[in-house]
Amino acid sequence: MTALSCNVSNRAHGLCNEPEIWRNEGIPRDGFRNTVGMRCNKREGRRCFVLKASSSGYQKVEKINGRKVNGTYIERTYDRAQESNSWDGAPVHEFQLGRFVEGRFVYRQLFVIRSYEIGPDKTATMETLMNLLQETALNHVMSSGLAGDGFGATHEMSLRKLIWVVTRIHIQVEKYSSWGDVVEVNTWVDAAGKNGMRREWEIRDNKTQQIITRATSTWVVMNRETRRLSKMPEQVRQEVKPFYLNRAAIGEAVDDTAKIDKLSNDTAESIRSGLAPRWSDMDANQHVNNVKYIGWILESVPINVLEDYNLTSMTLEFRRECRQSNLLESLTHMEVIEAEETTNNGSKTKADFRSTHLIRMQRDKAEIVRARAEWRSKQKHK
Repeated sequence: MTALSCNVSNRAHGLCNEPEIWRNEGIPRDGFRNTVGMRCNKREGRRCFVLKASSSGYQKVEKINGRKVNGTYIERTYDRAQESNSWDGAPVHEFQLGRFVEGRFVYRQLFVIRSYEIGPDKTATMETLMNLLQETALNHVMSSGLAGDGFGATHEMSLRKLIWVVTRIHIQVEKYSSWGDVVEVNTWVDAAGKNGMRREWEIRDNKTQQIITRATSTWVVMNRETRRLSKMPEQVRQEVKPFYLNRAAIGEAVDDTAKIDKLSNDTAESIRSGLAPRWSDMDANQHVNNVKYIGWILESVPINVLEDYNLTSMTLEFRRECRQSNLLESLTHMEVIEAEETTNNGSKTKADFRSTHLIRMQRDKAEIVRARAEWRSKQKHK
């Protein structure tokens, strides 16, 4: 991209005004000072924002949701006097950091759907949605002050060399957002038995406030050195308990809790072999990021299904870890759940499908992930 020169013509058309403003605000060329501001010229109709950051943004927390804790949290502040001049009234920091709502039980973050997060149909992919859920969950832990030195682990977990691992995720999608849409992700946690934690999510269209995605997941504790599952220590339970909210994003009646059948060479209609995890597929806990499995699952789905159908529901059950050295296979079985329909004008609409999937080791056929999904015809479900 050619650099813009501030010649006489450009100055006349106002193309060099912003550098002048930044110089007037005293912002150095090689960095930002703690408080950054932009003046607004009302005669020119410019929008502006104010973003304030400070090294003293970490504050001590004595109580959370009525329970005594020992932690810190990151204070999110912005200049309310300038809010009406920001992007449609939304503070800039909300697009970047998020905040607590409902008495600190729920963590909320806004995201813009980027061009690299959409698929061929110009809408967000299932992998994009899963990444947004994961990002919000991690920021929830960080902003609560519970984060230790692990990837989402609490202070007490870090002391005991423990990490969180997901055993199950179920997601339901009513509508996929388009490029440039702003979505609001809300997340909260609750207990799952004695040794697990349940994390819930809702994604809303920020403009209409319609809930377009719901998700639920179950997490357990694992020792990061032995790679064995562990009981949740009482100290960890007391850390996370103040954040527990007894609310489900998906009702029990519609949650996909049925057993997922194991596929084999005989029952699978499509098998894709030779799938190799890359270095970029690994997460901070040194195993394959759970979102990566979705891409491998779709490798064995027929191309006509990917083109003509929306993935409206997906359940993943994680059986074991996967490392970069493992070579994988993806198996898929498709079945009709709603037959073709003939419309009044005699044309036919496509059937809807349910699919069963398995990701396994190519060498010894050990299971890594079982999954089930539902596909709705784009022709019938727009």
